[in-house]
Amino acid sequence: MIGKYRIKFPKMKANDLEQDEEYFFLLEPGAQERKILFHEYAEIYKIQGLYEQLFYERLKCNSPTKVSEALRYSLSQVHEHFTELRVLDLGAGNGMMGEKLRNHGVSRLVGADIISEAKEATDRDRPMIYDAYYIEDFCNLTMQQREDIQEWSFNCLTTVAALGFGDIPVKAFIEAFNILQSKGWIAFNMKETFLDKSDESGFSVAIRELIFSEYLDVYFLERYQHRLSIEGQPLYYFAIAGRKNSDIPQDFLTSIGI
Repeated sequence: MIGKYRIKFPKMKANDLEQDEEYFFLLEPGAQERKILFHEYAEIYKIQGLYEQLFYERLKCNSPTKVSEALRYSLSQVHEHFTELRVLDLGAGNGMMGEKLRNHGVSRLVGADIISEAKEATDRDRPMIYDAYYIEDFCNLTMQQREDIQEWSFNCLTTVAALGFGDIPVKAFIEAFNILQSKGWIAFNMKETFLDKSDESGFSVAIRELIFSEYLDVYFLERYQHRLSIEGQPLYYFAIAGRKNSDIPQDFLTSIGI
């Protein structure tokens, strides 16, 4: 049985740190306390149960549940079912979203991430969740890698808490989107500010253009509490689900000035 880890958050005023700057201290017996950034996933995944304790127990992350609910609601509108889905879970991490999808009875489930530690953590903690797990950079897939992934005939793409902050660039998301079959389903989440027009960053502009483009029909869009910050303040995201209409053209990013 995995014991509890001693975790300490830095003392600071609310909003002193941006979300992608948050960190914690891990206090290990007989060792000096370690400072670990929240986005240092490779380091967190190496320690069994630390990710779950930090984000789901301590900070009350709700996103896998919310995004899977968004997908379920969207499917219900056209009387389709989870058992018909062949899912690519992009930014799969240690399998938290995959576990939700598997519990819903998806037909096929494949994980993908860019760091090997994510797959190693999944193999250790949730070995039966995915039918396959790719460690690939979706910004730089070779033709052979793309063909291998396309052989799964995915009709659903999910990505949870991985868009923005440099984790999954828009280019990688578009690549996965285009691998998806026509009329496939997409379910993901993103920080609420990314949909605010005052955010003129390249990622924010691109994702807003994509969500409201002819390439995607949105079935579900809802603001919800993603998790707590280290100061105990709620962090709000949007859960989004919809259906692909067509591939996104290669010049999409340049056409919107990115």
